[in-house]
Amino acid sequence: MDLKTRRRMVAILRVLRDLAGPAGSDRIARELGYAGIELSERAIRNYLAQADALGWTVNLGRRGRRLTSQGIQEIEGALVVDKVGFVSVRVDTLAYQMTFDPESLTGKVILNISTVGPRDLRAAGRCLAKAYEANLGMGRYVAVGGPGETIGDFHVPAGCFAVGTICSVSINGVLLRANIPTTSRFGGLLQVEHRRPERFTQIVNYDGSSLDPLEIFIRGHMTSVTQVARTGSGMLGASFRETPSVALAEVHRLLKFCDEIGLGGVLAVGSPNQPLLDVPVAQGRAGIIVPGGLNAVAMVVEAGIAVTSTAMCTLCPFEELLDYRALYDAIKARGA
Repeated sequence: MDLKTRRRMVAILRVLRDLAGPAGSDRIARELGYAGIELSERAIRNYLAQADALGWTVNLGRRGRRLTSQGIQEIEGALVVDKVGFVSVRVDTLAYQMTFDPESLTGKVILNISTVGPRDLRAAGRCLAKAYEANLGMGRYVAVGGPGETIGDFHVPAGCFAVGTICSVSINGVLLRANIPTTSRFGGLLQVEHRRPERFTQIVNYDGSSLDPLEIFIRGHMTSVTQVARTGSGMLGASFRETPSVALAEVHRLLKFCDEIGLGGVLAVGSPNQPLLDVPVAQGRAGIIVPGGLNAVAMVVEAGIAVTSTAMCTLCPFEELLDYRALYDAIKARGA
């Protein structure tokens, strides 16, 4: 399969994934057209026949095609070069789609989703609580779901439990709602000494990555969140953002308010046109350092508990979240 054919095939598979249900060639053609990809229904039927033969789709007759698990794997692994910068696009997309209103505490916020086995759920819950007690996560709210339940549009698989943690990109959404644009530059490992941020030791630029940086650092066992909770020193996941310095007073107000309502705070805010932790910013801008929303999950991994995490996974109504102090009762209610 040549590169042009493969790209078109992956585009068709992505439409089926995003529609979350079977679709015919006419619907797929329409959705591709919205994305600027012009393909005739006949061409799409030919591609779908190939996808059927490869096991990526299943023909359901008049209902159209349904994506298979092999098709999902193909989307996730195909054309990694095309996915460079995916994280940056995902950040901007979710920030725009977020509907949370800080004044009424209603609307959708962005969640990371982590899944864990039933036997490990209580131990994982204890680790999460310790991280939140030490103010090392984002805010103080979580979501929990059992097998077959949903968190946002994430369906919890059979044999698993899922925990949703507030994603730091929710801060971008709050600022954007106030007409303050935010540029997310990179995620990194932040060295903390006596509970004060000192310097970034590793960074991954959002516009040059196909994976969330904190996912990379957690999988590589490069964090030491447990140590930070115990001693105040160690390695945390954090991200660096820039905001217009003309809006800095309003940024300070909104960030303080977000912290007060339990959505999440920040680790540091810089001065206009000045480097923050030796990271330079553009003229007319100020830096912001935000803790990683997956820091609490990093503590679970550091305890040797098997966890699968996806950053920036879904949008979820804020009203459905729980204070982390109610997490144990929610776990117990699900019989775990």
